[in-house]
Amino acid sequence: MTGSDETPSFRLAYVPGVMPDKWVRIWNERQPDVPLILTQVPAGEVAGRLLGGDADAGLVRTPVDRTVFSAIPLYTEQTVVVVPKDHLVTAVDEVAQEDLADDIVLHPLDDVLDWEALPGRPALERPATTADAVELVAAGIGVLVVPLSLARLHHRKDLTHRPLKDAPESSVALSWPEDAKTDQVEDFIGIVRGRTVNSTRGREQPPAQGRSTDASRGGARRKPVPGKSAAGKPAGAKRTGKSGSGAPKGNRRGKPRRRS
Repeated sequence: MTGSDETPSFRLAYVPGVMPDKWVRIWNERQPDVPLILTQVPAGEVAGRLLGGDADAGLVRTPVDRTVFSAIPLYTEQTVVVVPKDHLVTAVDEVAQEDLADDIVLHPLDDVLDWEALPGRPALERPATTADAVELVAAGIGVLVVPLSLARLHHRKDLTHRPLKDAPESSVALSWPEDAKTDQVEDFIGIVRGRTVNSTRGREQPPAQGRSTDASRGGARRKPVPGKSAAGKPAGAKRTGKSGSGAPKGNRRGKPRRRS
């Protein structure tokens, strides 16, 4: 949020491949007076943007450093292998890792998947970026494994992709500095969680003018008299029988009956 003398805004950083279009549309409908400023940032730079105050929140890939950031998991992406359209694996609907045993599997330096062991054969050098790796796939030098959103982001007419079984997955989260949760962040949390505009969750809404909480329940409530409960009885008094006296029902006085 900007200074008090400037128009407030909400600055959202997001990593490549994450498309916040739906959330942006809802924000603009609900917050027409608060501009949403979007900045695409490489995955490795989002934390610095948030800590440096250059963004209020970010759509990031996990894991998130929870010692300094708060985060709300949003979704997990499918992992796919990007190949030329004439590659053998295009004949199947889903690819197993062993199907790539004879392929060079490119591993860019900005890879967002946490591999224990990359399938296939390693390349002599790692491409600097995912975009560079896509160019190499198009040149027939190898194949590339990425989250589905990155395959769509770098789509080319001469390439296609297939789901890859048993591969690491990438999850996306909304994150912000733990000690810098603004009203705008709270509003955006409501949007990504699917809350309606009239939802009572999120920021506390002020009561409607001219109405009190008690009035909305059917009239003002009387304040209890000191020493008595709200029902007008002494505080702590036990409930009695219908007669209203404090004596038990079976303890009635009267003349004893004569024996016949």
